Order: sequence, then structure tokens, then C-alpha cells
Amino acid sequence: MTKNYFYCSNYVGNQFIIAITHLGGLWYMANIPRLMQPPTIMKQSLKDYIVDPRDNIIIECEAKGNPVPTFLWRRNGKFFNVGKDPRVTMRKRSGTLEISFRSGGRPEDYEGEYQCFASNDFGTALTNKILLRVSKSPLWPKEVLEPVVVGEGSSLVLACNPPPGLPPPHTFWMNSAMMSITQDRRVSMGLNGDLYFSNVLDKDSHTDYSCNARFLFTHTIQQKNPFTLKVQTSRKVAETPPNFLSPTGTDSSRMMVLRGQKLQLECIAAGVPTPSIKWFKKGGDLNQKVKLDNFNKTLRIDSVSEEDAGEYMCMANNQIGSIRHSIFVQVKAAPYWLDKPFNLVLAPDESSRLVCRANGNPKPLIKWLVNGEPMERNISLPNPRRTVVGDTIIFHSVQIGSSAVYQCNASNHHGYLLANAFVSILDMAPRMLGAKNQLIKVIENNRTFLDCPFFGSPLPELRWFKNGQGSGLDGGQYRVYINGSLEIKRARVEDQGTYTCVARNILGKEENQVRLEVKEPTRIVRAPEHQSAFRGTMARFDCRVKSDLTLPITVTWLKDDKPLSLGWRLKKDEDSLSIPNVHEQDEGTYTCTVKSEIDQDTASARLTVLGIDTHTHTHNTKTHTHTHLHTIGRISRWQVIEGGTYVIAREIPFFFVPLCVSAPDAIPSGLKGWGTKNTNMEISWEPLLDTEQNGPNLHYSVWWRRKDTGEEWNNVTTVGAKHIVHDTETYVPYEIKLQARNDFGPGPESNIIIGYSGEDKPTAPPTDLHVSKIDSTKVNVHWTPVDPNTVLGAFKEYRLYYWREGSMVKGLHVNKEKKTKGFDSTVAQPTGILTDLQPYSHYRMFMVVANSRYDGPPSNHVDFHTKEGVPDLPQFFKIVQWSPESIHLEWDKPLEPNGILIGYTLNYQAVNGSRVGHMQMESFLPNVTAYRLRLPDQAIRYRFYLAAHTQVGAGKVYAGESPHFTNEGDTPTFYYQVDIATQGWFIGLMCAIALIILILLIVCFIKRSRGGKYPVRDKKDLPLEGMDQKGEDGSFDYHSDEDNKPLQGSQNSLDGGVKESDDSLVDYGEGGDGQFNEDGSFIGQYTVKKDKDETEGNESSEATSPVNAIYSLA
Repeated sequence: MTKNYFYCSNYVGNQFIIAITHLGGLWYMANIPRLMQPPTIMKQSLKDYIVDPRDNIIIECEAKGNPVPTFLWRRNGKFFNVGKDPRVTMRKRSGTLEISFRSGGRPEDYEGEYQCFASNDFGTALTNKILLRVSKSPLWPKEVLEPVVVGEGSSLVLACNPPPGLPPPHTFWMNSAMMSITQDRRVSMGLNGDLYFSNVLDKDSHTDYSCNARFLFTHTIQQKNPFTLKVQTSRKVAETPPNFLSPTGTDSSRMMVLRGQKLQLECIAAGVPTPSIKWFKKGGDLNQKVKLDNFNKTLRIDSVSEEDAGEYMCMANNQIGSIRHSIFVQVKAAPYWLDKPFNLVLAPDESSRLVCRANGNPKPLIKWLVNGEPMERNISLPNPRRTVVGDTIIFHSVQIGSSAVYQCNASNHHGYLLANAFVSILDMAPRMLGAKNQLIKVIENNRTFLDCPFFGSPLPELRWFKNGQGSGLDGGQYRVYINGSLEIKRARVEDQGTYTCVARNILGKEENQVRLEVKEPTRIVRAPEHQSAFRGTMARFDCRVKSDLTLPITVTWLKDDKPLSLGWRLKKDEDSLSIPNVHEQDEGTYTCTVKSEIDQDTASARLTVLGIDTHTHTHNTKTHTHTHLHTIGRISRWQVIEGGTYVIAREIPFFFVPLCVSAPDAIPSGLKGWGTKNTNMEISWEPLLDTEQNGPNLHYSVWWRRKDTGEEWNNVTTVGAKHIVHDTETYVPYEIKLQARNDFGPGPESNIIIGYSGEDKPTAPPTDLHVSKIDSTKVNVHWTPVDPNTVLGAFKEYRLYYWREGSMVKGLHVNKEKKTKGFDSTVAQPTGILTDLQPYSHYRMFMVVANSRYDGPPSNHVDFHTKEGVPDLPQFFKIVQWSPESIHLEWDKPLEPNGILIGYTLNYQAVNGSRVGHMQMESFLPNVTAYRLRLPDQAIRYRFYLAAHTQVGAGKVYAGESPHFTNEGDTPTFYYQVDIATQGWFIGLMCAIALIILILLIVCFIKRSRGGKYPVRDKKDLPLEGMDQKGEDGSFDYHSDEDNKPLQGSQNSLDGGVKESDDSLVDYGEGGDGQFNEDGSFIGQYTVKKDKDETEGNESSEATSPVNAIYSLA
């Protein structure tokens, strides 16, 4: 029988990284330099490719091969010259086209059918035919809708007729308040977007029934002019039997659906009372795939298969009668693969076949192409070494130079499939692809693999030999895999040696050697033990190691699972860790870890620090030293005193008290057995208390044996509180029992408990992970459980890893942090509910089975999209009163829209103390984020409630109130912004102030000039303190005290002794408090000058000051 390769490859640099299979099984991954290969398509765009007209167009075509392929394109069946169009570029070493519209152009001009060809010396590979179309979001046609008048109890259909878009839009009905029209058994929207009323009621009278079309691709919403519905009421509504509004016409209809697509059947009935709908399937019950939506008016199957074909019946009935409608469903199928052709690597004179099997309804037609050309065109040049028999090409005794890429096209009038498969003819002697003369080290009794990757054409035969002698190794504890690896199931010392793998075909042979060394395991033979130490004393932990002498080891210590810093005080030698001068910070768990290059071992123990202080106490005229213990743990310290009596130190305070001694009468508690790694089991227990030991030299006897094997008990005696059993199998049950002993004999035995050796990583993943009932925030998860024997440990849970891959809201960035949720179901068909998801988002997930220590391999990855939800709060909501007549409102869209925003609603009401006014409402489009509200009454405050909307409904409400008024009496004072710099009165006022300041400066200058002479007679007896004072800038200020005297006619600030002049500047201020600021400007208000009599007669009266408005802005 001829042996062939089936392989896929990836070209990197001058090497191919190849995954080769033989007879359908994975063989190996390898690097083969300079291997010639026909082209292989690696990436391509979708068959039905819809693009956004706002973006550049990118049509993907990536291929690998050696030599590097060249690319060309056909558009609408004709050669597409990329170089002649300045808007079109092709990426380097790639066939991907990029069409840019930065310099103009219409995307619609590039619509059409594209196909990419990748060629090199050994053949040509093709992409699918890519139908490129530009997304369209047309406007709703303008129309005038007359009011709809209908009698109460009659049926009604409001037609939507949305504009045709690409892809088709999603329709929904809303009112002018951006609220969805309430739907129920009586009122609902059909699959075509129309709004159906089974019977009309008086409450249906509204003027704002509006159909909306949401174009998902461009995230735009178009709104139809609203319908006005007027209902003519009557005293009594006559009852009527059901009749169907949809479907219309006869009592039966037909529907065709493609395999894998969604099936939706609809029955909407009119009548009074409102009819109920029931569904049946002729010849059987509705299966679990069937879902009923829209108040049972719609039957839905998400993924149709052939068994879903048949006759479905819907029945509408009310108190007056019933009616039925039959829908005959026919399931067709576009082609789908049964056997997809694989790449072939053949040697000269070998024979093989390419098989291309597909199914469909109707049955697809199979056509073969070679290098992109139909094989029928080569009939004039027949190839005697290949024969086409239907869906199979048979190759006979192929020869060098006949490499090519074959295409299989399976098509019917519902679609087509295209697959490339190359046939590469190689003539190559065996090659060893791995490293030469590898050294493999393995721990005794462990499983190991010796790898020997190879390649050749024809496929070489591979055999293993040990030490160059004997026949090939296979069978017993040896197993040779097809990829060349040799498995040794349990390595022993006698398995050491040199192993040779020999690959041979008709062109020659190649061999490689692998040297195996079997090492002793690294073990801690004297582990650290729990101990207590007094503060100030020394503590010592043992960690004696036994290991293979040829393996270097390193010993490290951890404290509370963190690396231990030794510093100057702690000392580590070969077999122990010493802690001198113990203090409270030394308390904790110390772990000794010993590592070699191929294995490791660990052991832990806890240190308890005891505080100690001593004092002398006199009792019965004798002096005794009493020791008070302050301890977190306990210490057992037996001593012998006169007469051979044993005593134990009691707790605070204590004396040496003689005790009766005997064998222990207590059983240690907390006995358990659990593995710390997959080849051991740690047996541990709680040590006996000091008062339970009953004598000196306490130790423990431990017994264990495999459960249900009938083997003899193994036992050991230890003074610690644990024992590690090594070289166990993975996660197997053991029977364990324990007994405490001292110098006076053994105590009672414990009951037998069941312990387990260590766990290993699970070997199998859950399969068929899928989801159902996808909601906005939750989804049902289903999977096929693993075989319990593959868990290799105590089953803990099926652990789901999931993360938010993105939002369907364009341009919204999301946190892709990975989250987990566990499901502990062990039933045959487990299911779980994943909650707390973000609406309108793309999620990705996979599942593993977990034991107590490890996760297993991941399942298949699943992508799903949550449905739309209600929005979060707007990012902010500002309420600012800019003027007495209006309030300005401003907001921003929510950080998480949770869908496509269709608008905002603003509800507001007047608030006067505890009384509130009528609620009023405004609606806004999604691009509106500000609103100015005119105030009918300036003294009333308002409370606002803002919410964003998606089609699902209103989101969280952002509430706020208008600013509080600052009142003086009953008159509100408004704080608003005015550009007063352009007001005439303001400019005049500023000029007057500037003139007054200038006059004051001139007066001050004159006064200083007059007082500039030094008054010798007045100052001659005074110290010259002020003569040489430096100013802040370092200059000297020569001045006289005259400078500090008040101006003539000004008011003395100390005693008021200076009489106020008639022309005082105070008259221009308020209440006599006029002052200058540091820059010479006025503080206070500028008022009209009053006569003195009027001022004295009415001191509290003030003229209205225009400056008040200025300073109220500050």
C-alpha cells in the first residue's frame, strides 16, 4: 500500500514550518529549509462582503508558497489591472487590495465580483468569488399620511414599508416620547415590520405611531412620518370569530428555507375577544429546537436541518370560534462538505487520490479545476497519469514536474464551495529534523519520550535501537509513534543508554541518537517540623536532602510563601536553617524547596514564638523562680525531678506540678491525606496538646495502604505532625490510620480515613461548548462533560473563562479582562447560566474542567453577542441658569450605551416646597445634548429627570434641580453672564473711575513734594531709625513722618478728630466706608452725591448702583 503525506504549511523566511499528517493523524511540526511548495491560500474576505462607505475598502488575499507567490485579480470575470487605478494599491508580499477614497471617488463604483489568483512555479491557488457591495441606508420616502379612522373592535394593520437597505434594516415602533409601543397578545409587530391590531380599543387613539428603521451596519436610524389613529367608539363592541391578518389568502401556504438558516413562521389573527395562537406539527410534537416568540404568534427554529421539514399548523381561537392555517416547510441546502480535499505530498512513481465529496439539496455538481482552469479545457492534452472519476481524481505513478494546485467546486443554485488542494511531487532522501545527539534526563519510574522528527519522500520507515544492538524497539514498555517518538512508560536504571532512530526509504537512510540518563528522585528525607521557641532563643529547621549525585541542586527557603531574606541574622547551611535570637516577627510557616533541573520537592513547618519573663516568688519560706509564658501555641517540656517523677510546665502562671504518667489516651484529630504533587501523598494531623501527652518522648505511628487492593499496611514512626508518602500513582485512594505513643506505650488507634495521592492536570477538555437563550445580560451555557477518569483529581467544577471582546457600538473601547465562573454540575447534559454580562457586546469564552489544583485543556472557543439593553446614566447632566428667563441644560451620552441610542427623554416639573407641579416631557434625537428651557415664572425651581433610550427602553435616570435662588426679601436675584465690556454705561463708568484715580495720584504727589524737607527741629531728639530703611526692591526710602499724616480734610482713622471736609471722597461711597484698594481702585459702590442734610436725615437710603451688578459677577 502506498504511503502519502497530507500536510499544511507556513512559510517563514527561507524555511517552511510544516505540520504533516499521515493517514489522517497528526505527525509532527518541523522546519524544512528550501522546500519547494505550491501556493496555499491563508486568508481571504467573505463571499458576501458588505463594506461601510465611510471607510477605505480592503479585500483580503493572503497566500504562502515557495517561491513566494505573485498575485492577480479578476473583477466580474475580467482581468483587473491594479496598477492603472491610483486609488487601488496591493500590499507587499500579499494580494490584499486597499481602495482609498481620500482624494475622492465613490465606493459604489467598485462594487462587483472579485477573485484573487496566487501563482508560483508549482501552481495557482484561487480564493472564493468575493461579491463586494456597499452598505446603503436610504432615507424614508416623503409621504403624507392621512389620519386612520377605524371603529372600535375592528382589526387594523399600520404598514411600515421601510426603505430597502443593505443589509435590510431592523424595524421597531415608537411614539413621539421615544417610548416603544407597548405590545401584547392584541397589539404586536409582524415579521415584515407592520403593526397589527387584533382589535382596536378607544385607548389606541394617538397621533404618534411612528415606524423606525435601524440600519445595523452604519448605525443610523430613519423615522417614518407618524400615523394618526382615531377610534370611533360605540356602546357595545360585537364579538367576532378569528380571522388571519397574517398570512393572508388561502388556508395554507408554503415556505422554503435553507439548511442552517433561521426559520420563522408567523400567524397573527383578528377577532373579539383577542384570539390565542397554538402551534402543531403534523406527524409529531414540536421538538426542543422550536421556540415561540411574540406572544406565541411566531414559531422560530434558529438553525434548520432536514428533519425540520414538514407541515406546521397554527390555530387561532376565541370564545366565538377557531380557525387554522397550514404552512408546508421545505428545507433545501446549499453545498456542505462531506470530504474536503487535502494537500498531498507524493514521491515519484507513487499513486494516490484526491477526494471531494459534498452534499446539498439539490445535490451539488462537482467540477475540478487545475491551477484555476477547468480540467475540461485540457482534454486535448490528456494526462494519462491522472483520471477523474466523479468526485475523485486518481493519480498513477506521478512524476517530478507534475506538481499543481487542484480546485474542487461544488455548486447548486443555492450556493457553492471552493477548496484548493495541491499535489506536490518531491524526491527526497530521509532527513532528521531534530537536534543531533540529544541528552534526555528522566527521574526513575517516570514516563518519558524520546523524539526523532524526520522527513522524506517517499515516506521513510523508522525504527529504534538501544546501544546499537538488537531488533527494533516496540512493544512492552516501549511504544513507537508515527511521528517518530519513542515512549518509555516507566523509566528504570537499566533503561539508561544510547538510543538510535533510523529513517530509511529507497533514496537512502538517516539516523540520529538520543542519550537517556535515569536519575534518582530528589527527596527531602528529614523535613522541617513544627516547633515553638522562646523569644531570644534559637530555632532550627532541618531540611536534609537526598538526590542524584550527578544532578546539581539548589535549596531555597520561603516564609509564608514569600522568598526569605537571610540577612545577617539568619543562617542557612547544607541541611538546616537557623534563626538565632528569635522574636515575634519570625513567627510563620517556613518552606524548604529543593530543586534539580528535572524535579523538585518541598516541605513546610510552622514556628510559634513564645514570650518569656521571669521573677522571683517566695512560697513557704523558700525561694522559687516562676516562669510566665505568653504564647500563641503550646510547648511540651517534660522534666524529671526528685524520685523520678515526671512533670510538665503548665500555662500562666504555673508551678512544677507532679502528674500521673501513662500511655496517651487521646487520638490526634484532623487526620487527612492529600497529595502536594502528582507523585506523593502528605498525611498530616493535629499534634496532641501538652496535657494529652501523658508522658515523655511523644511520637506517632502512621499506617497507609492502597484502598481495595488487599495489600499490606505500610507504616512509619515520626515525631512530627505529618509524613509524606512518595512515588504514588496519580490520585488514587488510600486507607490511613494513626496512633500516638510515648515511653509508656501506645495510645488508641484512630478510625480509618480515606486519603488521596496528588492530582495531575486533567487530560480532556469539555466538548461541544455552545450557548442558547442569549439575553442582554445573561446566556445559557451548554457542554458535553468529560470522562471522570480524565480529571486526574477531585472534580471541583467546570470553569468557564469569558471576556468581553468588544462592543457592537462602533468606536467604543472595552475592558478585555478575563473573568471566570464555575459550574459544579455532573449530570449527563449539564447546563448553566452566565450572568452580569454587558448588553450589546461581543463575548468570547472557553471552558476547562478543574480539579482541586489544576485546570484541564480548553474546550472549543465560542463567540456570542448579547442583545441590546437599556443605557447607563448619561456621563454628566449640567443645569445652569444663565439668565432670569431660561435654564440651560447640557449632558453627554452614556459611557455604556448598551445598544444604539435612539434619543433622550427629559421629564421636568415645578417644585415649590413640598408641592410639585404637573410632569412635563421633552424628547430629543440621539445627537442632541443640550436644551434651553424658558421659565414662565422666575421664582419657581424645577426638578429634572433625564434618561437615554435604546429600542429596548429607557435607561437609568439622571436627576437634578435648577439652581437655588438667592433672595433678598421676596425678589429673586439671578446670577447670569452678560458681556458688560461692550456696554456704554460700563465704559463711561470705567473712564470716570480712571479720571478720579489720576486726580488722587496728582494730589498725593503734591502733598509728598511739600513735605519733602526734613524737619530738623521736630526730629532732632529722636533716634534715626527710619533713616536707612531699605525698600523691598533693595533701594533706600528717605521719607519723613509727614508722609504718614492723613491728607488735609480726610478722616482720621484712629480717633476721628479730623473734621470731614465738604468735598470728601467718602461722599461718593456708601455709609462712609469708601476705601481704596491696593491698586487704587474703589472698594464699595459708586453712588450719586447727596446733600449733607439728606444724608444725615436718611442714612440708610441708597441710590441704586450700577456697580452692584459688576461685583455680583465676582
